[in-house]
Amino acid sequence: MIFNQNLDVDFLNNLGQDSMPGHLDIQFTKIGEDFIEASMPVDHKTKQPFGLLHGGASVVLAETLGSVAAMCCIDTDTQYCVGLEINANHLKPVKDGRVRGIAQPLHIGKKTHVWEIKIYTDSNTLVCISRITIAVLDKK
Repeated sequence: MIFNQNLDVDFLNNLGQDSMPGHLDIQFTKIGEDFIEASMPVDHKTKQPFGLLHGGASVVLAETLGSVAAMCCIDTDTQYCVGLEINANHLKPVKDGRVRGIAQPLHIGKKTHVWEIKIYTDSNTLVCISRITIAVLDKK
């Protein structure tokens, strides 16, 4: 397993209660051997004015997943993670329901991580592919 021991979804869900993930109702749902999954509603908070899932909301879900996944792979007593770059390809529109994102590592190094995040609809249609590069920094 690539993640730190004693990791559970309740811990992850409590991390973002008072920040962007909490505001958008992002909920972590699964932790696997090499992935973390979370979902987000497609509602008045996450739609753009034309009634579709806002691309920025998809990026928030992707960045939340990638950043949290990276944090779960380091020694948080001595290091912390920050995003260096994120991109997203929006493939299909979503009008309602929930979307779920799955983050998996492409590279886990001592100073950088690269995570791929795929976002799907309730019916398992791929709607967004994102990649985030994370810097792992030492605490001073």
